[in-house]
Amino acid sequence: METLDKKEYLNQLFDFYEPLLTEKQRLYFEYYYIEDYSLQEISELYKVSRNAIFDHLKKVEQHLLDFEQKLKLLTLKNQRLALIEKIKTSGDLTLLDALRKLDETW
Repeated sequence: METLDKKEYLNQLFDFYEPLLTEKQRLYFEYYYIEDYSLQEISELYKVSRNAIFDHLKKVEQHLLDFEQKLKLLTLKNQRLALIEKIKTSGDLTLLDALRKLDETW
């Protein structure tokens, strides 16, 4: 996965799963991925090693990927948006059934 694509994907996952992270995980993620701070800048802010920040961010990434693998909130959102777009462009209202079935997978 390209770096920019990965960053965008992780930001989308963060939008869904932020409440499931600890405060420290949220802060480090926001500084690094949203505010574009370097690992060094974050480590200086929190008086911890650069490596500690790196390790925390890797754990956050893995948590976000695990949450998506299990809950599939982003996947379902993208499927809904694709179906809605098909309905809008084709006018095929039978696609509404497919849209409804997305929520029945639980």
